[in-house]
Amino acid sequence: MTKKQKASIVMEELQKLYPNPSIPLKKRNVFTFLIAVLLSAQCTDKRVNEVTPALFNLADSPEKMSKLPLAKIRAIIRPCGLSENKSKNIKALSKILCEKFGGKVPSTFEDLESLPGVGHKTASVLMQQAFGIPAFPVDTHIHRLAARWGLSSGKSVETTEADLKRLFPKEKWADLHLQIIYYGREHCKAHTCKSPDNFCGLCKKLRSKWRA
Repeated sequence: MTKKQKASIVMEELQKLYPNPSIPLKKRNVFTFLIAVLLSAQCTDKRVNEVTPALFNLADSPEKMSKLPLAKIRAIIRPCGLSENKSKNIKALSKILCEKFGGKVPSTFEDLESLPGVGHKTASVLMQQAFGIPAFPVDTHIHRLAARWGLSSGKSVETTEADLKRLFPKEKWADLHLQIIYYGREHCKAHTCKSPDNFCGLCKKLRSKWRA
């Protein structure tokens, strides 16, 4: 089976399971979405959604966030982990947005990735889900499943992203990013599908050889 054939099966099966995938992180505007995505690093979406209301009630714009004491930001986001670095990045990027971008979140990869704490994956999420610009953010679930399903070598996140962009139509990237994440969380977890005896539905269809 070719990678293109596998990609077609993935699209078909995931569309059946998740026909209208919703963005899991709650937001009020583009700025709060950026902060939520930043907080989601090494943290569950559920935990982020539990924490952000208290933060956004105090500051839901770059102007307000830049004036919020660093200690206050850190205290609120502590349950998300890595609070020291995340709070510093949140305050720093808020100031930069005010000083350099007129208080607005920029809509280019170059500008987004220039902000403290914003890497390529976070920028890709913003470009796709906030600005509607085609991108294929690759998180740990997507990177793992792309290799497990034989869609990519898994040598690096960059390789996985390039491979998936070649295999899937651009208009499907937004949905597939979420669909693969949901499937990885619910059906094809890191500790499952270790052998044909406990393969999930897609692994049974895609994996001709054992690969954990």
